[in-house]
Amino acid sequence: MWGRNVYDSISKFLQFQLTVNIVAVIVAFTGACITQDSPLKAVQMLWVNLIMDTFASLALATEPPTEALLLRKPYGRNKPLISRTMMKNILGHAVYQLTLIFTLLFVGESPPRLAAQL
Repeated sequence: MWGRNVYDSISKFLQFQLTVNIVAVIVAFTGACITQDSPLKAVQMLWVNLIMDTFASLALATEPPTEALLLRKPYGRNKPLISRTMMKNILGHAVYQLTLIFTLLFVGESPPRLAAQL
């Protein structure tokens, strides 16, 4: 029961961390290429990683195992740690976050049209 709980917690941690890190790297690289200045400075990237690691590790350490874990079949030794479903979730959340961040980054500074007409 504890082994399955640890495996599930590590999977959740990896999914969260990979999503956050993929988005941060793409935002920093694309922002630096387009605006000639990175939207995330080095210190800001360090703070994002520190905060994300702290919350993710707390979530990893505080989830207790349940009896329901024993009802499912165990994973095999050759099963990849990042499954196809996890990869879809990581990419889906990354696209959502990138869309939101790039909208705020590139459209957020432009003045609203209604205010310009007044």
